[in-house]
Amino acid sequence: MAVIDINADLGEGFGNWTLGDDDALLDVITSANVACGFHAGDPLIMRRVCAGAVERGVTIGAQVSYRDLAGFGRREMDVAAPELTAEVLYQIAALDGIARTEGGRVAYVKPHGALYNRVARDPVQARAVADAVRAYDPGLPLLTLPGSAVYEAAEGLTVVAECFADRAYTPAGALVSRREPGAVIHEPDAVVRRAVRMAVQGTVVAVDGGEIALDARSVCVHGDTPGAVELARAVRAALTEAGVRVAAFA
Repeated sequence: MAVIDINADLGEGFGNWTLGDDDALLDVITSANVACGFHAGDPLIMRRVCAGAVERGVTIGAQVSYRDLAGFGRREMDVAAPELTAEVLYQIAALDGIARTEGGRVAYVKPHGALYNRVARDPVQARAVADAVRAYDPGLPLLTLPGSAVYEAAEGLTVVAECFADRAYTPAGALVSRREPGAVIHEPDAVVRRAVRMAVQGTVVAVDGGEIALDARSVCVHGDTPGAVELARAVRAALTEAGVRVAAFA
């Protein structure tokens, strides 16, 4: 039986500004990528999401980012490796401290946005992120794309591959930039079909029509798109109907 984790980005509000329905998504997903305050999130939101995750038995992950609140972490930055390591370490430690007060803990790390895409191809920044994880807890898995530069930089860390049901892929297996048209797939039936195909067949169709092999243990559903909760529910239901067991990887 195929086994797949469903992860989503949570806690991406800030102060009085909210984004997505964290509580509803926590009823669907198995892993929560919680914003740590650098691209979104604040201590109160982080605490609420961690409490909700613990209550529902959802695994908590630190979604680390460039220090970029204004750009939602989607602007690529040239950050010196020692500084990036320290900033990622800061974020993991902050979220883990809050999670532990709620009876949980950080169980994995996933970069966000521009940092996610950068470490997939840049061995220097990939190593900086891996060094932060290793310094805090070498038992924490890193969630990334198949073929990412993180695999080479991890050096003994556990690296877990994920796929995106609602994102377009290049022929090389990278995510199409959000600056490009069609980068995000909004048609619910298409997203559901892609999720099942990824979990059952381990493949996805790229933008050029070619088939890409994926060996992913987790599928990401975005929580900041219209109809995100209903889409996540549809994805989980379709996976279960296809005989896929939905379970956290960490």
